[in-house]
Amino acid sequence: MDGTNGSTQTHFILLGFSDRPHLERILFVVILIAYLLTLVGNTTIILVSRLDPHLHTPMYFFLAHLSFLDLSFTTSSIPQLLYNLNGCDKTISYMGCAIQLFLFLGLGGVECLLLAVMAYDRCVAICKPLHYMVIMNPRLCRGLVSVTWGCGVANSLAMSPVTLRLPRCGHHEVDHFLREMPALIRMACVSTVAIDGTVFVLAVGVVLSPLVFILLSYSYIVRAVLQIRSASGRQKAFGTCGSHLTVVSLFYGNIIYMYMQPGASSSQDQGMFLMLFYNIVTPLLNPLIYTLRNREVKGGTGKVASGEERARKGV
Repeated sequence: MDGTNGSTQTHFILLGFSDRPHLERILFVVILIAYLLTLVGNTTIILVSRLDPHLHTPMYFFLAHLSFLDLSFTTSSIPQLLYNLNGCDKTISYMGCAIQLFLFLGLGGVECLLLAVMAYDRCVAICKPLHYMVIMNPRLCRGLVSVTWGCGVANSLAMSPVTLRLPRCGHHEVDHFLREMPALIRMACVSTVAIDGTVFVLAVGVVLSPLVFILLSYSYIVRAVLQIRSASGRQKAFGTCGSHLTVVSLFYGNIIYMYMQPGASSSQDQGMFLMLFYNIVTPLLNPLIYTLRNREVKGGTGKVASGEERARKGV
């Protein structure tokens, strides 16, 4: 059943937390609740952004795409994780592994780039408020979103086949709860110097470059805000960026901390919990951050809810 390389393998075994069955039961309940809340929260953001005419602006156009991205990213891995946690079967088919790896790399890359696009949107809103709607016109917004999705898919198409075709000499046990690319590369029984270099180059383009762009955008935002004379004006300007900056800090802070950890076995559990945070907690918190910090979203949610209530009474 297990061949010498990925092309002849029919399945992988996800070890994850299988050596601690009591922890698996606790994680199953916690992750299931968090996953359901993630579905509800992000779906609410998408519906409110679509149904409330006051939210038909570039900012909420990008926010709806971020919520859809979080839904897709979480759904690409969590159902399989719940299945593995709830039983003795820890296997995943080779095709399932390939699909999940492709989605994980693609959607992760899209989110990095989309956060950079959202930073540009906030920069234009603060630095060029009178020209905001002219600059951030619908055609440009759709073009920016299309580019982010195109680059994310291209990154995944470049890395997924190379990773899956690495010779593994019959090894099919993944010391993780999902098909993460570093975990699959560590299973290879050949030198991975070339693929490590490729991963580094693509990481600079897809992960680091957007972060640099975000930091530059916020440097312009801070400079523009400091030129506002009134304290209330400065507070309002910072308030429009607070939610996005919180999401960026949460997203990139977790990525940087996760991938700067040593590769020793003693840090394996920490790495898996950090990956759980990246897959579950971040998509769960994003709708809460935008809802709690944004009056327009809270108002839009109330309008949509009251509209549905009136429709039910009318019926």
